[in-house]
Amino acid sequence: MSKVINLSGTKKGVISVTKIEKPYGEDSATVASIGISLTGNSEEPAWKVHIPMTNLDEVIEALTALK
Repeated sequence: MSKVINLSGTKKGVISVTKIEKPYGEDSATVASIGISLTGNSEEPAWKVHIPMTNLDEVIEALTALK
């Protein structure tokens, strides 16, 4: 699953959201990867964060509370 979202306030920026299995090798857990690119290159974001899937519900809850 992957989704690219236009980054508000930029001309070409994007937010990319991807599910990555085994990001750090065979024994690593699946993560949600969120990347930011100001140039529109969703494949090579300048900034990214990997959130373990086991933390995803709590992170979504915290983000929802910010709204």
